[in-house]
Amino acid sequence: MQVARNGSKAAVIQERGVQPSHYISVGVGEPQPVDGWVVEEAQICISVNGEELATFMASPRDLERMAVGFLANEGIIGSVAEIRHLHLSKNNTCVDVWLHDMNFEKPRKFIITAGCGGGVTFDDLSGQHEPLVSDLTATPEELASLMREMHLGAELYQQARGIHTAVLATPDKPLLQVEDIGRHNCLDKLRGAALLDGLETEGKILLSSGRISSEMINKARRLGTPIVCSRTSPTSLSVALAEAWNITIVAYLRQDRMRIYSHPERILLNSEP
Repeated sequence: MQVARNGSKAAVIQERGVQPSHYISVGVGEPQPVDGWVVEEAQICISVNGEELATFMASPRDLERMAVGFLANEGIIGSVAEIRHLHLSKNNTCVDVWLHDMNFEKPRKFIITAGCGGGVTFDDLSGQHEPLVSDLTATPEELASLMREMHLGAELYQQARGIHTAVLATPDKPLLQVEDIGRHNCLDKLRGAALLDGLETEGKILLSSGRISSEMINKARRLGTPIVCSRTSPTSLSVALAEAWNITIVAYLRQDRMRIYSHPERILLNSEP
C-alpha cells in the first residue's frame, strides 16, 4: 500500500486542526480582547476507485486514518491489505482510496445520522450483530483514571475547545487517541489508526467525550470493544443495542461518579448495585 506524501507538507497536515481567532472575553471586570484559537472545520470527501463515496464535515487532520476507519466501520474493507493505494488530495480535503477489488459497487442505501458533522452510514442499525464474547473487566478507579488521561491528552481541545476526542485503551493505559469535530468521525479515525498501526481493537475499552448514540454503539460493536465509556449520556436505542450485543455502557464518567446502563458485571464494584 502506498500513502502519498509531499515532503515536509505531511507534517504540516498533521498539525492542522485549529485556526487563529480573536474574541472578546466577558466576565468579572472589564471585557478583554483575546487572541486565541478555534477548531478548524472543513468539507471532507472519501472516494473509492475514483467514485465519490461520502462527503461530510470534519476536522482536516488524520484524514487517511479516518478514510480507512470509515471503510472498515461500514464493512467495505476487512483489512488494510485490501487497499492498493491511498492518496490525500493536494488541497487536503479528499482521500482517494483504490482497492485491489476494482469491481466494488457503491452502496445504494444511505442513512443520514444524528452525529455531529452529518455523518453517513450504510448499515441499517436495526440489523443484528452477534453478541460480543469477552472476559474484559475494569474497576471504577481504572475507568476514571483513563477518562482523566483522555482529557489531558486532548491537544486540540486544550488549545481551542469545541472538539471531540476518543481513546482506545486497556484498563491500565490509553493506546490510541484521536480528535475531530464529529464524535462519530473520532471512531472512524480510531479504527483507521488501529488498522494502519496493526493494533487489535477487540477486547479493548473505548472512551468518548460525546454522546453515545445508536450509531456510536454500532461502531463500537464493529471495533469489538466490550466497554464503552462517555462523559455524557447514552440514548435509549444505544442502551437497547448494547444489551443485545453484550456491551457495557458507562456514561457520565466524571471523577468518582458514573452511571452503568448495561451489563454492569464487567465493572468490578465493591458492592452489588
